[in-house]
Amino acid sequence: MFAIVEVVALLILAHLTATLFIKATLGVSTVDKELLFKPRLPEADIEVPGIGTVRVRGLSRIEAIHVNEASGTEAIERRIIALGMVDPPLTEAEAGRWQKAATGGELDAVSTKIGELSGMLATSEKAAYKSDDGGPSAGVRTLPSSQAGDAGRALADGDER
Repeated sequence: MFAIVEVVALLILAHLTATLFIKATLGVSTVDKELLFKPRLPEADIEVPGIGTVRVRGLSRIEAIHVNEASGTEAIERRIIALGMVDPPLTEAEAGRWQKAATGGELDAVSTKIGELSGMLATSEKAAYKSDDGGPSAGVRTLPSSQAGDAGRALADGDER
């Protein structure tokens, strides 16, 4: 009985291997191409103090490219907010109105979360990593504290060289 199970398992494995080999040889994809075109943009809720909760999403690749076409910090932020806001949805003009009405940092959490969900920030999962030794990245020179300095500029009271 055990031998029969082994033979059946080997036959199934051989069939799968042959099928994959044929697909690879003939250029038949093992991925459903339509899945590439289905949006997979993550979403999250952000609390805006004194306002309420808004829902944002990550930007698609083409949207991220369009963000880079905006010129100036204000225009870039407006475009990020307009593209990434799910609830309530905003136009770029409405995002500009929010910029004018908001406190200095009110939009930071929203635009930062959109950037994180888009994989465009250093803190995004996509870009986050640690070096193997837990120390500085390759190419970053760390000086011992006795050698750390300020390029000859005066130090504040209480600081040592």
